[in-house]
Amino acid sequence: MRAFESQLEELQHNDLFRDLRVLDSAQGPEIRIGDETLLNFSSNDYLGLANSPTLREAFHTAIDIWGTGSGASRLVSGTLAPHRDLEAALAAFKGAEAALTFSTGYTAAVGTLGAILTKGDVVILDKLSHACLIDAARLSGATLRVFPHNHLDKLEDLLRKTREKHPPSGDTRVLVVTESVFSMDGDRAPLAEIVALKEKYDALLLLDEAHALGVLGPGGRGLAEELGLSARVDLHMGTLSKGAGVSGGYLCASRPIIDTLINHARSFIFSTAPPPAVAATARRALEILGSEEGDRLRERLWSHLARLQTALDRKEPLESAILPWIVGEPARALELSQKLRADGFLVPAIRYPTVARDAARLRITLSAAHTAAQVDALAAALREP
Repeated sequence: MRAFESQLEELQHNDLFRDLRVLDSAQGPEIRIGDETLLNFSSNDYLGLANSPTLREAFHTAIDIWGTGSGASRLVSGTLAPHRDLEAALAAFKGAEAALTFSTGYTAAVGTLGAILTKGDVVILDKLSHACLIDAARLSGATLRVFPHNHLDKLEDLLRKTREKHPPSGDTRVLVVTESVFSMDGDRAPLAEIVALKEKYDALLLLDEAHALGVLGPGGRGLAEELGLSARVDLHMGTLSKGAGVSGGYLCASRPIIDTLINHARSFIFSTAPPPAVAATARRALEILGSEEGDRLRERLWSHLARLQTALDRKEPLESAILPWIVGEPARALELSQKLRADGFLVPAIRYPTVARDAARLRITLSAAHTAAQVDALAAALREP
């Protein structure tokens, strides 16, 4: 036990200790923690759908029909009509042949890479990719190569060297992995150039649209759709827990790839299926994303982002709903987060190992559910010395 205590003491000494924050209210632009009411700028609920009356009604209706549990893994007895219908809706939404859903985005990553890669294959990963993608690449058994964040020359160098050693005529699969919007920096991948490189070197591309779904592209379909590149991305990954306001991960791809996952993705095969009511509600959320209501929510979100950018005198436009306020030292990030909380704002301090040791920050996220006055209040608090 002393060894664990020593590890925790070291974390505390280095301002890296974390504990759980319990909310006493539903997710929303205002939340309650005990007796405190705070403006919430910490959530990934980008369109404000997590507490949507429409989705609440859909959830209640689905529970009345399907109950609360799925009974087993989907290959045993757990595939219910809402799972099938959600996957059909996801495939149509992303313009893919087929889709498969998982309990979380993390299990989608681990299951997918573990199913399509093996020892002897090569996975080439952006350095700032989410932990689930890094873990999935390591667990797959494939050779892992990492390129500096959005560094196209290094990516091409790795692809060239890989194909010199493993020509396309052989059996080695080469998979490039990146995100469309990076979760801690809020910037976008140079997707058109990455697509061109993966095609030049006959590689596959997995694009994680977790922080773009609902926010970018026509109907909120993501960055690939915004750039007209959806058909040239081999594997579309994402989550329904952010812009869609519900829960669960997904992978959209060709029918052979999805069938490969059904037969080889361990996090899918050996997990009880997500509750059918969650699947039914997620399908309803996709309908909202692609509707006029979804367009109005995106317009409001981007209006808030432009408002914050102007108020903070930022020259570069925000590329997503995420604003990193980088301060460097963990102690400084904690201090700023605590000061904002004293002023009535919930803005988390992000520290190592989530980001680099010298890149601690506040991670500020906006939602369509915020008001202009709330955005102005945040900007005023951030401008204070």
